[in-house]
Amino acid sequence: MKIARPKSLTELVGEELRARIVDGRLRLGAALSENALAAELGLSKTPVREALLQLKLERLVEVLPQRGTYVFRLAADQVAPISELREVLEVAALKAAMARHRHALIRRLSEISDEMGKALKSSASVRYQRLDGEYHQAIIDLSGNPYFADAYGQIGFRIQALRSRLSDEARLNRLSIRDHREMLKLIKAGDVAAVIALMRAHIDHTKRCYLEILEQNDVLAQEVA
Repeated sequence: MKIARPKSLTELVGEELRARIVDGRLRLGAALSENALAAELGLSKTPVREALLQLKLERLVEVLPQRGTYVFRLAADQVAPISELREVLEVAALKAAMARHRHALIRRLSEISDEMGKALKSSASVRYQRLDGEYHQAIIDLSGNPYFADAYGQIGFRIQALRSRLSDEARLNRLSIRDHREMLKLIKAGDVAAVIALMRAHIDHTKRCYLEILEQNDVLAQEVA
C-alpha cells in the first residue's frame, strides 16, 4: 500500500484560494494581497506567493506589473473562445465515453444527477454548482483519453468559477438539471447524435447566460460611475 505524501503549505494555500475563486467567495477581478492573505491564514508570505504563481499558471489569477495580483476577470470577447474550446472537448469526450465506458458513465452521471436534484430541492446553490461541475468532469474523466483531461484542466476551473456566478439563479438551475437529466436519458438510450446536439445547445445557453451577466455588470458599473 502506498503512503500518501502530505500536502505542502503551498498546495494547501492553493487549494483554499482556488476554492474561494471557484465558489465565488473571491469575486472576479478582486485584488489579492500577499500580506493580507498570509496574515489571515497565519502563514509566511512564501507559500502564499508560490500558491499565487500556481494559480497564475492555471489562469485563475492575473499578475499585473507594478499594479498587483487579481482574480481573473473574463471579458465578453473571451467568453466565446473559451466556450468554443469547451464544446470541442466535451463533445469529443462524450463520444469517447459512450463508446468506451458507457455503463460506467451512466452509473456516475446517475449518482451525480440524483445529488443535483437533492441540492436543488434544498436550495443548496453552492453544492449544486459543484455537482454541475462534477457532471461535466465525469464525462471528461470517463472518455479514456488523458489528453482530454489535460486540455480541459486549462479551462475547467475558469468554467466552474463562472458557473458559480449563475448558481444563485433558481430558474437557471432548473433549466440546467433538466438538460442534465435529458442527457442521461439519451446516453442510456445510446442516442449519440441527440445527446451531442443537446450538449452543444446546453453549452451555448450557458455561454449566453455568462454574456448577459457580464452585460449587467457593465451597466451597473456605469451607473455607479
